[in-house]
Amino acid sequence: MNLIASDIDPTYARMLDGYESPAILVSRNYEILATNDLYREAFGLPETAATLPRCYAVSHGYDRPCDEAGETCPLAAATASGERERVLHIHETPKGREHVDVEMLPIADETGELAFFIELLRPLPTAGEQAASQDMAGQSPAFNAMLSVISRVARSDVAVLLAGESGAGKELAAHTLHRNSLRHRAQMVTLECAGLTETLFESELFGHVRGAFTGANYHKAGLVEAANGGTLFLDEIGDVPLPLQVKLLRLIETGTYRQVGSTDVRHADFRLVCATHKDLDGMVAEGRFRQDLYYRINVFPVRVPALRERPEDIPLLANTFLRATGQGIGMHFTESAIQRLRSHDYPGNVRELRNIVTRCSIIGNSNVIDRSVVERAITGQALQADAVASGAASLQQAPDSGAGVKTLQEVESQHLDFLMRQFAGNKDAVAQAAGISVRSLYRRLAAKG
Repeated sequence: MNLIASDIDPTYARMLDGYESPAILVSRNYEILATNDLYREAFGLPETAATLPRCYAVSHGYDRPCDEAGETCPLAAATASGERERVLHIHETPKGREHVDVEMLPIADETGELAFFIELLRPLPTAGEQAASQDMAGQSPAFNAMLSVISRVARSDVAVLLAGESGAGKELAAHTLHRNSLRHRAQMVTLECAGLTETLFESELFGHVRGAFTGANYHKAGLVEAANGGTLFLDEIGDVPLPLQVKLLRLIETGTYRQVGSTDVRHADFRLVCATHKDLDGMVAEGRFRQDLYYRINVFPVRVPALRERPEDIPLLANTFLRATGQGIGMHFTESAIQRLRSHDYPGNVRELRNIVTRCSIIGNSNVIDRSVVERAITGQALQADAVASGAASLQQAPDSGAGVKTLQEVESQHLDFLMRQFAGNKDAVAQAAGISVRSLYRRLAAKG
């Protein structure tokens, strides 16, 4: 406990030490009267000050309350309602600008009048100026609205259904949910439901015993077992075959399952998060998705916005992706390059933007990425040209084969050869730069012979 106002009853301030998150005691005039140690560690409030610091000045650098600066003020809301209030804010911290879940608890004095407020601040692990690969990045209204919903549901244990277009960032949203949940110390285990046969899906999810089917030469634990105590994330839940939806429903309802080839009933304790880009309501109406399963997984729906709904985030995302690429160290976009990135429509959403930035980092000839580089990365013309140029000398020396205009397959083959050389055979990096899955890359390389 750290008292800032010496005339405050220490009893009020001691309450702050009972919270496991940064907390402050605030007056009705926005003055910070006391803090706990977690607050000082997270937000760096000075030990002494000539006057009592105001919460809006410390958190935002404002010279007036949040509601007078165009934001929602939790203190004003709690004063009006007399009840606890929650908002999502972006605070200035020693680490930079961070998303913070703010909860304001009003405290009445012995006469029943509101005297103080306890403000709890829970920083959310999302990406700002510095980002990790598993972080979400954004500060637009659409992004903040989604993040606010995630922060509210994260600490409960209800099933969450993430809906949104392919490439919008549903898996990153699932990671954010898990890291802000009470299960964050355990694993989040992901099962990609698309493209799996019934046998493989059941084996991956539940595991199998030796001899359960042809090729089952050893005992295998399933992902349900690995997710025990943590989060089970089922990506593209709409692709689960109807016969397996029954077994999945039983797992969710009872928390029990059987490994393939076994009669032993096992128990699992996990938080369920699912994602889909499909219209599950329509699939239920058409009989392609079980209604009872739909209601089990859709306890709390969260919509992940498409990139076109949050264009303000494109500069932050582009710079985040550029720093994350090994090729992009020291590089930066010009303003005209950023404007070209913002003008693109991104049918592939955030995933497409990441691929474009990766291409820019490869084809750029200096540390400055200008509009022309972005244009070439978006259209793909530079990639084909570079691939052709890389083999131009040897082609000129080779006997004339009679081939004039190259086929699409030949151009694609040269492009893949070029990327394989650029990334020293790293297939994950090649697939990302080419904008295809690793599975597709293996198929195309195999077809090349």
